[in-house]
Amino acid sequence: MKVIEFKNRDKMPILGLGTWKSGSGDVYGAVREAIKMGYRHIDCAPLYMNEPEIGLAINDAILDGDVERQDLWITSKLWNNAHGSENVVPAIKKTLKDLHLDYLDLWLIHWPIALRTDVSFPKKPSDYLSLEEMPLTETWKGMEMAVELGLARHIGVSNFSLKKLSELVGNCRIKPEVLQVELHPLLQQKELVDYCKNQNIIITAYAPLGSKDRASAMKSTDEPDLMKNEVVKAIAEKHNCTPAQILLAWPIMRGISVIPKSVNFNRMHENLKAAAIVLTADDLAEIAKMDKHYRFVNGKFWAMPGCGYTYENLWDE
Repeated sequence: MKVIEFKNRDKMPILGLGTWKSGSGDVYGAVREAIKMGYRHIDCAPLYMNEPEIGLAINDAILDGDVERQDLWITSKLWNNAHGSENVVPAIKKTLKDLHLDYLDLWLIHWPIALRTDVSFPKKPSDYLSLEEMPLTETWKGMEMAVELGLARHIGVSNFSLKKLSELVGNCRIKPEVLQVELHPLLQQKELVDYCKNQNIIITAYAPLGSKDRASAMKSTDEPDLMKNEVVKAIAEKHNCTPAQILLAWPIMRGISVIPKSVNFNRMHENLKAAAIVLTADDLAEIAKMDKHYRFVNGKFWAMPGCGYTYENLWDE
């Protein structure tokens, strides 16, 4: 498995197992089987409501001798109701308890959206806190504290725009090392990718296959299907592989890590093999033409009237 090396020489496997939408009863088996297949990078979050089951799977895999803790890369995220410097450490301690771990390899701010501490998901405008009330730089101080306490080896952010990321980079003691964002051929985010490359910030791509199994309320009626795209299908036929494998090979060829979700063992195995596919310059040139700046996870579910957050100010576009 290819890896991405951090400044301290820690190595993150470039392809991992995503666990968003992996339900109770499925995720335990998926994580156990993934580790047996050779997955060593697992992406988690409290919002996914499955960290205790994932933690049990990791713990059992270690106890059974399938893997050693130091060979795993475990990522989790700070949920929106734990913003603020004083809330980060208690939040990561809860995640560590759920995951049966002493430390995380990577701890991310999940969204640049702040909620009141007693709100899991907002139902009314007053459930939100503005970024003026709860600045991202204050939350970042708590993230830095998690590193200093040995609870997280690396820290970063998720769903941050170029503007928000650059502002954080200019106002921190420990620079974000990873940005996790939606990234695929229809949303290539060249300016953001170039900025991260210049800043030595690693990118992890989520929704690389288009996240077709996300909630219907998050979908558009006429959204495109990446797996049925004619360019992707033609390249897949050329390489005698599946469209999904091409969609995963594309970020890997660009040095971007990727975290496809699956609980289907056959698909998990196919996804893992995508890391070995070598796309040609012509393949990459054809995929480059596909960019439509199209978001599958557009964040409009945060844009409640009166809350202060909009699609435009979320992505600063």
